[in-house]
Amino acid sequence: MNLHPLDTFPYEYAGREIRIRFELPEFTCVCPFSDFPDFATFRIEYVPAERCVELKSLKLYINSFRDVKIFHEHVVNVILEDFVAACDPVEVQIEGDFNVRGNVKTVVRASYNKADGKRQGQEAGSG
Repeated sequence: MNLHPLDTFPYEYAGREIRIRFELPEFTCVCPFSDFPDFATFRIEYVPAERCVELKSLKLYINSFRDVKIFHEHVVNVILEDFVAACDPVEVQIEGDFNVRGNVKTVVRASYNKADGKRQGQEAGSG
């Protein structure tokens, strides 16, 4: 995958917990089986540690999935891993809320908590 990099900037209030939430309603990727486009709204909520994600780079990163053949379950994990690698947040939750296709609504969620050093994921067939 040739994805646009996620840029960050220093969070000047490190140690002060804030929650930042983004909603990205124009996500598109390609179904590996059918080659049809998949559309989703992505929601990202995180608590920064020392770095925040820069919004233009986040938009370009999300848009760079447009021609990528990838499963719903995988793309949520790719975004989580890239976000953690770029920002090193205290915690982050990623949700991919995919449009109905073939009478199936898919919502995929994954999260990371620095205290545990663990990623957690769950998928729901209907959201």
